[in-house]
Amino acid sequence: MAIETIPVIDLGPFLAGEPGALDRTARELRVALTEIGFYFIVNHGVPREKIQATFDQVTRFHELPVDRKLELKIDLHSTGYMPMRGNTLRTSTVQSGTKPNLNEAFFAKREMAADHPDVLANRRFRGRNRWPDGLPGFRETVVDYCNTMEALVLRMVHLYARALDLPAEYFDMPFQDCQYSLRMTHYPHQDGPPINEKDWDEFGLAPHTDTSFLTLLAPNDVPGLSIRTQSGKWIDAPAIDNAYVVNGGQMLQRWTNDIFLATPHRALNRSGGERYAIPFFCDSNIDWPVAAVPTTVGPDKPPKYPTTWYTDYMVWYQKRNYDAVYPQAAE
Repeated sequence: MAIETIPVIDLGPFLAGEPGALDRTARELRVALTEIGFYFIVNHGVPREKIQATFDQVTRFHELPVDRKLELKIDLHSTGYMPMRGNTLRTSTVQSGTKPNLNEAFFAKREMAADHPDVLANRRFRGRNRWPDGLPGFRETVVDYCNTMEALVLRMVHLYARALDLPAEYFDMPFQDCQYSLRMTHYPHQDGPPINEKDWDEFGLAPHTDTSFLTLLAPNDVPGLSIRTQSGKWIDAPAIDNAYVVNGGQMLQRWTNDIFLATPHRALNRSGGERYAIPFFCDSNIDWPVAAVPTTVGPDKPPKYPTTWYTDYMVWYQKRNYDAVYPQAAE
């Protein structure tokens, strides 16, 4: 029976290197990712002060006048500012006919040097971040937070490997210079009918699955996230003190031949105030071929997906969903 509540996984013993903690925690992870596709992590080692500092900077950015933010309008590398209602989720498998999403966001990726070969070649999704003027501390705080999240991911992929009966180091090479994106989102308060009404079609973020290998959503006191369980029931993600929400996406499905779930979820801010969210999306190195790992295929279990390349997949996805980047998508 698939579970109907989001499990909580304590990373403390694993991160501390306690004997047996790696495999014990990996077993908990496997249950979560095969039965509901979401889990919380506690004792993750990310300081509360660092999380709060990042939220503070995100709030500062979104309080800027719209014309200032539009100077950094999102580009083909998926860095910069996406204006309110700047994307419409057309690739959802659980919702159709939704309106443009009621949110605005600022995207940052790995900080790249001006002379990096990928930057000089103007390689897709490997461009430089663009930072707002007049916000001292914004860039430094965001880069530091991304570095912290990357370090956590590089520990967590050991759990994913063991959960798939692979050596703990299996993902170390694929995740060298991993591809990541921090989405700094502002959801205004939204009035409307109860979320369970079938004809409701305007969301802060419409029902969708992520594209990533894993997503880490920072602890948030303002509710708004709901997930769809395997039974088709929508449940609200509770606010657990200092706990990250973690889920897998479409790339994880490809790595695991659909053994691990990419669970649909949505966001709607009915709190009466503003809601900010900072999901960190992480994938393997942009040049690493994504294909089902050996323990998920066999004579009676052929691969369900062709080998996938990050750039090709993300170009397809963005052309379908990001009106601010591809205006023709809205036509």
